[in-house]
Amino acid sequence: MDTDTQTPIQTPDPASPEPVQPPAAAPVAPAASTTGPAMKKILLVEDDDALANVYVTRLQAESFDVKRVPNGEEALSTALQYKPDLILLDVMMPKVSGFDVLDILRNTPETANVKVIMLTALSQDSDKDRATQLGADDYLVKSQVVIADVVDRIRHHLGN
Repeated sequence: MDTDTQTPIQTPDPASPEPVQPPAAAPVAPAASTTGPAMKKILLVEDDDALANVYVTRLQAESFDVKRVPNGEEALSTALQYKPDLILLDVMMPKVSGFDVLDILRNTPETANVKVIMLTALSQDSDKDRATQLGADDYLVKSQVVIADVVDRIRHHLGN
């Protein structure tokens, strides 16, 4: 039996690299589905660790890429580096308040158009009015919403 006729298919030929190319279809499909452009980035700014963990877990389960920071100061630097599609922003936080963070975000060219949902314990109309004047896209009072409502508002603002 002469197998020499099959040898060029099994050994790489420098003039013809085609026979040595591995099939690429199988590994490409899973990578595209997990890192595709549909995964939106959310920056969660919340100083309450327990509440933040609940939100991070739920938002990741909803296929969002989530990064959490515990204060307004970190929110500002992280927003520039992480480039989120949406920021969930608490108001009452250490270092820099959510209102001040929102004001700075709206006056910084790189973050001026990022969607911002205020998620706060403050339920006064004056607080909501202040957030609106500063450019918040939405204002949710923690005691008046459940996490499913927050997810719905996020999807609404992100258009998905």
